Amino acid sequence: MGPAPFLLVNGDVFTGYDLGRLVPEPGMQAHLVLVPNPPHHPEGDFALDQGLVTLKGKPRYTYAGIGLYTPKLFAGCRDGKFPLLPLLHRAIAAGQLRGELYSGPWADVGSPERLAMLNGPALED
Repeated sequence: MGPAPFLLVNGDVFTGYDLGRLVPEPGMQAHLVLVPNPPHHPEGDFALDQGLVTLKGKPRYTYAGIGLYTPKLFAGCRDGKFPLLPLLHRAIAAGQLRGELYSGPWADVGSPERLAMLNGPALED
């Protein structure tokens, strides 16, 4: 991993989000894009408080699978596979995880049923 921030987009999301909007923010370990909760994830993952991602609060939103990450978030990690959530929790505790709510076209196509939904009515802005 190099010293520069990098974009991570899950391979199973469909979106109209403008990835060029994501820019590094001084003092932050990452910036997450959140979306209104889809039917398959009604409880959401995180809340927002003045642009900071939090674990408490309402309303809660779902992580869109889109984020800009800095190498600082991964400090102390070993090579290989590891869960991202504990690292996000650590950044939240440090007050160094920003986020935004995106309400445009987005779908998690992580199952055959959800993928088939994209063949139905078009997602609109």
